[in-house]
Amino acid sequence: MASQWKGTGVNRRTVLKGMGAAGAVGMLGFPAIVRSQVKEVKIGSVQPMTGLLAVVGKTTRQGNQLAVDHVNAEGGIKSMGGAKLALVPGDHQYKPEVARAETERLMREGCHVLIGAFDSGNINAMIQVIKQSSKPIPFVIDIGSADQLTQQGVKYVFRVFTTNSTMGRRGIEYLMELFKSSGNPCKRAVMFQVSDLFGQVGRERTMEWHKKLNAPFEVAEIITYPAGTQDLSTEVAKAKASKPDLILAITRPNDAILLIQEVYKQRVDVKAIVGPGNPGFYQPTFMRALGKLSEHTMANAPWWNPKSPLGQKVAADYEKRFGDPFTTESAWSYQGVRVIADILERAGTVDPDKFVEAARKTNIKDHVVSGGPIQFDETGDNVGASSSMVQIRDLRPKVIFPRDVAEVQPVYPIPNLWERG
Repeated sequence: MASQWKGTGVNRRTVLKGMGAAGAVGMLGFPAIVRSQVKEVKIGSVQPMTGLLAVVGKTTRQGNQLAVDHVNAEGGIKSMGGAKLALVPGDHQYKPEVARAETERLMREGCHVLIGAFDSGNINAMIQVIKQSSKPIPFVIDIGSADQLTQQGVKYVFRVFTTNSTMGRRGIEYLMELFKSSGNPCKRAVMFQVSDLFGQVGRERTMEWHKKLNAPFEVAEIITYPAGTQDLSTEVAKAKASKPDLILAITRPNDAILLIQEVYKQRVDVKAIVGPGNPGFYQPTFMRALGKLSEHTMANAPWWNPKSPLGQKVAADYEKRFGDPFTTESAWSYQGVRVIADILERAGTVDPDKFVEAARKTNIKDHVVSGGPIQFDETGDNVGASSSMVQIRDLRPKVIFPRDVAEVQPVYPIPNLWERG
């Protein structure tokens, strides 16, 4: 290129000066405009596709993909000339160091926004990459509940999901409503808690609201165990010695199965087994592994709204396509991508700062998840996010609280596990 100017007595700077400011903008600005009009918006989906939480990663990825397909079928992002969404897969393997590396890779590969990642510890690793980057991109947390995730001053992070604080409050409120309506309260509880970040924060928030709401039962014992444990016999024996009439459990999917099996083997006599904020008790693998033993277990979870026509439509489409029930993971991962599409439509560009500006104006009233309109506060949290209490009935989770979206009446006290035939 330099040889074209050699010996002419002029150079590129002289030409641009002669063209004037308008000419320079016309020559140099046009490529920037072209670059901003992307035909494809790349969404980096970081989910636990392998490792301890692989069963969850399967459903979250399916939810992400279904939403991408729906948006594209509806014409893409219309304000961007019909730009299509493209899901770029990532796998954090339930390892924070891998989550960090995957985030860096997806950013290098040109992703415009990130979504994920189910586990709070891995989400926090992803946030640190964005926080330290000279060219950060937005990150929408579809599932991840630890309160502190959005309390780090990173303006590019938005959470659609319910916080541990909200789940802790709603879990205790639903239990108190159950006890009041039945006239048969529990008096003595034991809590099981997986020892990762999710479990720690879940326990703290549950106990905080237990005290604030003056719940009518004492928590006699809090029993922690490591993520990935293969044996809970000692922990259940310890719980049984405390003579509880209520088991509270904050578990992962695999240990949820182990817990119920041990409660059955050791014949622990309780009125209810409840996850105050628990992804273990409603997983399809939970029902498949335990059959009748899974029946009547309860879980407070950010669920989907079974009374919403949109929710019913998306749930039917999801189940037809993937052969799995529509649950927390599939619903919120689906809604997370729909939120990204809504923001992009308003922003009209993939520019990160314009994305943030548009996100602040989010107000989605027609959605598939539990709670009110999706709106973000100054920290990036969805102020409308909430949860529902579900109970396993006929090997499917059914909403029992809140009453206005309940599908069935609760069974309480529950039949003993060892008397179910």
